[in-house]
Amino acid sequence: MPTLVLTTNPNGHNLETDFVQEIQAQIGGTINWLHQSIACEIIDPKSSDALKITREMIGEKRVDANITPNENRRKKLVIADMDSTMINEECIDELGAALGIKEQIADITARAMRGELDFEEALDARVGLLKGLSLDTVKEVRREHITYAAGGRVLIQTMKAYGAYAALVSGGFTLFADYFGKRIGFDEATANILEFENDILTGTVARPIVDKSTKLEKLNALAEANEWDLSQTLAVGDGANDLMMIQAAGMGVAIHAKPVVAEQAEYCFNHSDLSALLYLQGYSEEHLVRS
Repeated sequence: MPTLVLTTNPNGHNLETDFVQEIQAQIGGTINWLHQSIACEIIDPKSSDALKITREMIGEKRVDANITPNENRRKKLVIADMDSTMINEECIDELGAALGIKEQIADITARAMRGELDFEEALDARVGLLKGLSLDTVKEVRREHITYAAGGRVLIQTMKAYGAYAALVSGGFTLFADYFGKRIGFDEATANILEFENDILTGTVARPIVDKSTKLEKLNALAEANEWDLSQTLAVGDGANDLMMIQAAGMGVAIHAKPVVAEQAEYCFNHSDLSALLYLQGYSEEHLVRS
């Protein structure tokens, strides 16, 4: 039995009751509000084109629509990208800003995330431009210029409260992934290691590189180690290097993603924050852990 899930961003956007009822009138099913004005589900819509019809009705409204099987919705593993997913920034771009070369680095980052450049080559090129940056400056950037993505902590804390395991897997750097992963509540973090000499960045990254294959391997390894079927897993990201794990997971989510990812992911959120991934799994507001 399928369930259509409608969500919007809690920050100033409302999911209007009348609009939800208009959708139900077109596709059938039973309305169940998961959070008044933010998230609801329409259980067992009768139309075989329920998602297409709904998205056409949404048009330019800041509402996301996704459809999921009603069985096995709550996942046992959440594996997430970091940059522009669990945090709002690309850390390497912010490091570039400290040297006055943010635009140059950000251009390479954007092309890599769109899948236009080889990830490893793009990473080496960008880190090479950061040669000479001090460890103190890296920590200052981490402290002063990185912000948490809305809904990320409630997503991880809630899933963990209901027995899930959370892994952060980033093509960024351990100096950021370890730090922010711990504060968000992840059980573990995997990322690339910047190399320093006398606390000065050498412009190189330790091998092996954490890339799209690493992310997929981590998903498979955690599922196998815990005897979870991939249908019991959730993967979320925004860039081309996340696509393999997103497509392999039982619930593969593109959030505020590059077109190449949004077009190929089964689940897509363009407006909602990360808490929407809980509503997609059937959690209601009373279940959410906000600590």
